[in-house]
Amino acid sequence: MKLGLNLGYWQRHGDDATESVLAAERLGYDSVWTAEAYGSDAFTPLAWYGARTTRIKLGTSIAQISARPPVTTAMTAMTLDHLTGGRLLLGVGASGPQVVEGWYGQPFAKPLARTREYVEIMRTVWRREEPVIGEGPHYPLPLPGGPGKPLKLITHPLRADIPVYLGAEGPKNVALAAEIAEGWLPLFAFPSKIEEMYGASLADAPDGFDVAAMVMVVISDDVRAALDGVKMMLTLYIGGMGARHRNFHADIIGRMGYAEAAEHIQALYLAGRRDEAFRAIPDELADGISLVGPPGRIRERLEPWRRSPVTSLLVMGPRDEPTLKIVRDLVLG
Repeated sequence: MKLGLNLGYWQRHGDDATESVLAAERLGYDSVWTAEAYGSDAFTPLAWYGARTTRIKLGTSIAQISARPPVTTAMTAMTLDHLTGGRLLLGVGASGPQVVEGWYGQPFAKPLARTREYVEIMRTVWRREEPVIGEGPHYPLPLPGGPGKPLKLITHPLRADIPVYLGAEGPKNVALAAEIAEGWLPLFAFPSKIEEMYGASLADAPDGFDVAAMVMVVISDDVRAALDGVKMMLTLYIGGMGARHRNFHADIIGRMGYAEAAEHIQALYLAGRRDEAFRAIPDELADGISLVGPPGRIRERLEPWRRSPVTSLLVMGPRDEPTLKIVRDLVLG
């Protein structure tokens, strides 16, 4: 199992995690990942960290496809991959209707078809075999009826096969990742349930396909307090990170076997009863998707992850070098 550090996106204030990234590189972490929602973007911090490191891989988890046309993401990825000596791992995803329509002002229709088309265009850009023509309905290139003509990327990419990961939660999205991408980035993973939930979707994944699961890690002797930290995160995602009738995060919690709880939590949250929503998060759910407690407890709870389809563990939470070292020793030792 490979080990990565997931920094997420900035919260209220800027977050220069250079010291954490340097520590992770010294300790042998395979990768570091940044994210975006509607605050900091995913690529700029990676360029910052890439300029200060030499080995660690640099991943976006995820870059939202509605934020940029596919050729823009392809250009950005090619540039960053060149500058960092071929270290980019490009995670992309459709996000959700609340962000896509509310922040980017783009329609959210047909996310699977749009994702497929998006990735096809990026790969065409990087291969440079011919001018880029987008024949699909979502990203037509050149624009029909206009003066534009098909163009080919000026710069020769360092790699024509930049690894693409998909952020996906539904079974069809995961199957798409197994078909067209090099990896899958699950946000919430319950290791003992992955095979049941996604076994069919992953059945045709090629050798080397990377299931890079994000997992919140809290090393503490106070298990109750650590679980409460996970529950706070779940309260926000289940309750507020989606529209009332279309919340992919609540849906995935439902598929884990907590559908009734997810519906109740979302209803409480949207009614402004956030403390009650927090208390409604089952401890079993919070514990199942995270690694919390003293090192001995975490070592035991790593076993289901090792038996699962997960091939990379992207830890969220630890930042200081001593804690990162403990995590490294637990996962890789």
